[in-house]
Amino acid sequence: MNLNQKIAVITGVSKGIGEALCTQLLADGAIVFGLGRNPYSNAHPNFTFISTDVRNYAAVESAFLQIDVATSKPIDILINNAGLGYFGNVEDLPMEQWHEMMQTNVDAMFYCTRLAVPKMKANGKGHIMNIASTAGLEGMPMVSGYCATKWAVKGFSESLWRELRDFKIKVTCVYPGSVKTDFFRNSPNIQPHDYMLMPTDIADMMVYALKTPDNFHQVNLEVRPLQPKGPKR
Repeated sequence: MNLNQKIAVITGVSKGIGEALCTQLLADGAIVFGLGRNPYSNAHPNFTFISTDVRNYAAVESAFLQIDVATSKPIDILINNAGLGYFGNVEDLPMEQWHEMMQTNVDAMFYCTRLAVPKMKANGKGHIMNIASTAGLEGMPMVSGYCATKWAVKGFSESLWRELRDFKIKVTCVYPGSVKTDFFRNSPNIQPHDYMLMPTDIADMMVYALKTPDNFHQVNLEVRPLQPKGPKR
């Protein structure tokens, strides 16, 4: 698919994979709307930032209405990228952190998808990409809450692609291993380093999937750093 003038919506656009995706899509000619709580400035004429608390359905609904007003075109691409994780023993995980992960990683994905799908169905095509994690494929100690949210992303995505394929809407779930972003800000024992995956490489892979022919559907994209702790000495 040629991305020129395609309408793309990205959540969590201000940093990491979201920012890299924004840059890549704009370079390919897409018109990008970025939703997020953290302000993000991009001077590209095809970019619009909409300050949005994606955990709040009314705020997400308002953002989608603003997109409708700003363009007469339907949404072609939705990338549910917003997410965060907290680490620790299950008995020590504060309730507010559990709820924040669920609201950001799961609820926000549902809100945006619920609003985008009718527009994609009416247009007869579309592509939804949900960013999960390898934590959505295997349980890991000290991250039970985060794993729970990413397993939810996996289940939602697997149901969704089967539900929407007959409407010519693709759904792709992305499972990155550790990526060099500020994701680890809540884990003082893990510092980002150059042996992790790079956000730009994840974005390249996702943009390639967006460009594939209409009848070519990449359902799952799993990618891990080859040597996540660096080469053995």
